[in-house]
Formats: sequence, structure tokens, C-alpha cells
Amino acid sequence: MPAELPVHVNRDELHSLEVPPTFEADGPFDVRLVNHGESLHVHVHLDDGLSRVARLDAANHYVERDSERFVRIDVDEAALGQEPIRGKIKVASAYGAETRWIDVQLAEPEEDDESVQVDESLATPATPAQETEPSLLARPELPVLALGGLALLVALLAAVVLRDVLVLVGSLIVLGGVLVSLYFLSQE
Repeated sequence: MPAELPVHVNRDELHSLEVPPTFEADGPFDVRLVNHGESLHVHVHLDDGLSRVARLDAANHYVERDSERFVRIDVDEAALGQEPIRGKIKVASAYGAETRWIDVQLAEPEEDDESVQVDESLATPATPAQETEPSLLARPELPVLALGGLALLVALLAAVVLRDVLVLVGSLIVLGGVLVSLYFLSQE
């Protein structure tokens, strides 16, 4: 995620600008224009020092009332050398009514050390895990048996209460389904 340079507009009064005095980045970054009041235009400009390695697509940006807008500053990371590049960003609101300058430093990105530390414990073979008894919840037959038993109980109660042959036949079909499910689960 790129770094963000926050610029607060209209926070204290109309056209006011609040910016940090300095900003550092090691690659592309966003200027985050946060408007706390009325809609207005904000002008963003890179000085000559930054323009050698950075660019922005447009300088003039319309920011809606009480909203945010992100202005991407692209950086040619290949052009960044051992020495950081210093420059300034000029931010102006309402066509120059307020202007602020931000000192910017662009440095070469630090290389991430992605090496893996290896110690002697990797040379010893892993011992097989002790076999433990499977827990009752780890066996798939038990939930099937419990749900099947519950369904069978409900079906038998319905057969007794309703005293209907069709309900008794349905109960026997449920019993058959439970038995078939248990058979297939025991084959695994």
C-alpha cells in the first residue's frame, strides 16, 4: 500500500490548508486531500527536483464538499539512487488563495530480507505423532446415528399418535435410510 501525504483543506476556515512540513517515501505515494468544508479546487505541483523522478497526471483537482480525493504521485524507482532525492510539493487552494510547501525526500526502497533462518533441529527426523484415540465428535457415524435416531423417534411418535399405516410405513423408510447411511459410513 503506498504511503499517504495528508492535506487538510477548509478545516479552520474557508480555503485553509494544513500540511505536514516534511514527507518521506520510497516509491509511489498518494496525496490525500481531505476537504472539511465547501467544495473547491486544489492545485498540486512538483518542483524541478521531484519532477526528475516523479510525476502526477493532473495538477488541478476539484474536491467535493466534506469528501476526500487521492492524487497519485508516480515515482520512477529505477531513477532513485543511493542518495535520496529532495524536492518540494506546492499545494494551493482556491487558485492560490492559500499556498503551502512540503519538503519531500524520496529514497531508494529498502530491500526486504526474505531469507529463512535454519537451525540444527531441521536435521533430526521428525518423530511420528503419537496415535491417539479419535474423539467421539471426530467420527462421522455418530451425528448420522443421532439425527437418524431423532428422526425415527419423531416418526414412531407420529405413527402412535396418528394411528395411521402410512405414517408407520414412513417410519420404516426413515429407519432404512439411517441403516443405509451407517453402512456406507462404516465402509470408509
